[in-house]
Amino acid sequence: MDLQQGIQYLIDFANNSVYPAQGFLALYGVYQVILVLRRLKSKMFKTGKSADEFLEQVHQELRRGNPDGVAALCDTPAYWSKAVPQLIMVALGNQDRDIGSIRRLLTESFDREVLSDLQYRISWINTVIKSEPMLGLLGTVLGMIAAFGKIASATQTGVDPKQLADDISFALVTTAVGLLVSIPLILALSFIQVRMGRLLDHVQQYTGVFLEEFESTRQPTEGRG
Repeated sequence: MDLQQGIQYLIDFANNSVYPAQGFLALYGVYQVILVLRRLKSKMFKTGKSADEFLEQVHQELRRGNPDGVAALCDTPAYWSKAVPQLIMVALGNQDRDIGSIRRLLTESFDREVLSDLQYRISWINTVIKSEPMLGLLGTVLGMIAAFGKIASATQTGVDPKQLADDISFALVTTAVGLLVSIPLILALSFIQVRMGRLLDHVQQYTGVFLEEFESTRQPTEGRG
């Protein structure tokens, strides 16, 4: 095998490696989308009515002066994976603090325990979205190099135009695949961002309602400045 044949072999190998790389990235991107959507779903109540019913039970326990009952309710299988009950547990564990400090603590806890994980996975989805077209372009460039290499090394008989057209068409497929993967992932990411906005509104609304009741039920027994 001479040098030119060796280079041609390496180009063909790299070009053929683009397809499994694109397939792996596509599967990984879909996997991350599914994980994020499932996590978002697990953190929210199914309906506003179910959230209101939960908060009403919490308020009843607070009015009875029974924070342990609130903790037990939040720790039931129906609620322990949801963001608002988790934050309520954090608030109950820091009852000695003033309400402003508790609000800041809940915000930090939500950012650390929920948003950071979602943003980490979203960053991987963004990486797949950006990498797929680049891999496709790489595959196309390598395929074109291989096709023109065949022209340059052609004998007097020349190159079969049909074979050359097939090679170029095959090279362009990688770019098409990259776009076909990236476009649905972009749409999925937009949907995820809408869901994240709803989660933020959900958490802010219901933790705010809880903290108002929490503060009013403990004020008579606490003298905080």
